[in-house]
Amino acid sequence: MSLNRLQKIISETGIFSRRKADLLIKQGRVTLNGRQAFLGEKADPASDQILVDGKDLPKKVNDKVFLVNKPRGIISSCQDNHGRKTILNLIPAHLRLGMHPVGRLDFDSRGAILLTNNGDLTLKLTHPRYSHTKTYQVWVSGQPNQSKLDNWRRGILLDGKMTMPARIEILDKVNRKTLLKVILKEGRNRQIRRIATLIGHPVEDLQRTSISNINLDGLQEGKWRELKTKEWISIIN
Repeated sequence: MSLNRLQKIISETGIFSRRKADLLIKQGRVTLNGRQAFLGEKADPASDQILVDGKDLPKKVNDKVFLVNKPRGIISSCQDNHGRKTILNLIPAHLRLGMHPVGRLDFDSRGAILLTNNGDLTLKLTHPRYSHTKTYQVWVSGQPNQSKLDNWRRGILLDGKMTMPARIEILDKVNRKTLLKVILKEGRNRQIRRIATLIGHPVEDLQRTSISNINLDGLQEGKWRELKTKEWISIIN
């Protein structure tokens, strides 16, 4: 008998993310052996009957992870109510089933974003407790002094909560602009842009260059490639 949490079993089908699986259980849409399931409950998919909305749980599909170099003007979600192009539109239609973006890059930002059907990978790359880094190259206006950068490094108050410590390095200074290398272990909504504005040096260009140990490595903007298992498996183990 192999027992796992229900939300893990559901997300491993590749149809639902771990967050979506949590929500399905909370909404009472999951039954285990004929009764309503509850969050945190464990089951064995080989012997227990698990239904979502009254239907058998789909069989697990092969894990897939795609690295995409997102251009500006692309929405980092599976669909958009305003008909704008989404990150899924950058991969062939026959590969999109069950795929979802791992985290987000805002509309005006570009760079590395992952698409996957693996719920564990999504959880461990998006939850701060796993401390996976994301690296950015950021052009800001002006030339921030060391005092401002040190404040950013220590943490900035956003929405009533301090940000986690960040690594900030000056890479270049050109025509009243500064290129920063920023390494974060969290990803709040528009975090870099908001902090840069708070210290008086708004972002002019933002590119994410790596997610944990996964780098763009010359992948052209607007292009994608499927990652080999050995490239991402260490993140979830």
